[in-house]
Order: sequence, then structure tokens, then C-alpha cells
Amino acid sequence: MSKHPYARRFQELIVYQKARELQRRVFEVSKTFPRAEAYSLTDQIRRASRSIGAQIAEAWARRAYERHFVSKLTDSDGEQMETQHWLLTSLDCAYLEHSVFLELESLCHEIGRMLGTMQARADEFCPQHGGTLHEEPEEFFSPPTPAHESNE
Repeated sequence: MSKHPYARRFQELIVYQKARELQRRVFEVSKTFPRAEAYSLTDQIRRASRSIGAQIAEAWARRAYERHFVSKLTDSDGEQMETQHWLLTSLDCAYLEHSVFLELESLCHEIGRMLGTMQARADEFCPQHGGTLHEEPEEFFSPPTPAHESNE
């Protein structure tokens, strides 16, 4: 038996928690976008940022098949890259302060790195290996926050 704890739910994954943080921040900053952007840029950036965590949750459900797990993580990474595109567009249109852009871009890069690591080590996440993570807790997961403590 490993001495390291393991994630039992996708909500315990740090990458999922960071994806939720990103989607909250994107929602907040996009509230200031011009009304004319409501059905274009605002909708697109919110959709992409929200899809990152959704794809992670879907990946977690597909761990029985390593290739499916990796495929959904790849989709999640694609959504974080799309979010980066919309952040750049928002910056180009002067809807975002440069410092806010850098903060959100940095969070996207961090999520991307974590997703890449999970893809490279997918076999350690899949049930054929006991369904447990044998990694250091700070690298991949933390205890879930109860829903009533969430800002959403």
C-alpha cells in the first residue's frame, strides 16, 4: 500500500481547481466587456474557459480507458489554448489591462503544464493500476472544497 494519498474524485485534482479559478476570473473580467461583444467575444471566452474543467471531469470518468482519458485531457488543453486566444483578443481590443492579461495567461500556462504532465503519466491515473495516485499530494491534488464554500 502506498504511503501517498490519492484522488478519489476529479474535484480533488489541483488542475481542476485551477480551471475553476480561471473560469471565475474570466467571468468577472468579461463583465466589463462592451455590450456589443455579449454574443461574440464574451460568450466565446466564457465558454472556452468553462469547458476546461468540464473536460477534466469527463476525462476522470473515462479513466477505465487510458486512450479516452488522454483524449479528454487533450480536449481540455485545447480549451485552455482557446481561452488564451480569446484573452489575447481581449487585450488587442483593449478590454483587458495588461496586468490582468498576464495573470490569466499565467494561469492558463500552469493548467496546460499540469494537463501535459497528466497526459504523459496517464497510466498512473487509470484503474488498471489500482485507480490510485501514488504521487506527492501537492503535485496533483488537494482536499475538495465543500460546495457551500465555493464562490460560484
